[in-house]
Amino acid sequence: MVDNKDNDLLDLDEEDYDTVLAPDIHFTGSIEFAEPFMIKGRVSGTIKATSDLLIDSEAVVNADIKANRVVIKGTVEGNVTATQIVHVFSSGKLTGDVTAPEVVLDSGCFFSGVCTMQR
Repeated sequence: MVDNKDNDLLDLDEEDYDTVLAPDIHFTGSIEFAEPFMIKGRVSGTIKATSDLLIDSEAVVNADIKANRVVIKGTVEGNVTATQIVHVFSSGKLTGDVTAPEVVLDSGCFFSGVCTMQR
């Protein structure tokens, strides 16, 4: 079950994010951030954050990800590590290992990898 704090992340609109990588952007390299970040475009490389990450439904990410909370509505290829939660929506596709205290895989999503839940 997702608690209210995690629902806050799910209820955010685009304007609630400090940075939004637009759908027409293709970025290759390392991204590091400390405020909520939304990806709508394409990213290849690594993502390291001390905040939350939302990968929108049309986004394609080929990167290892480390963040507080990770919401996947698009496609991710890479390992995902979160300090709080990883939530893969029904539209989401995750190919890679996931490590987090809480992992939510909605019905209809795609997940291929190893899931490790650590407190």
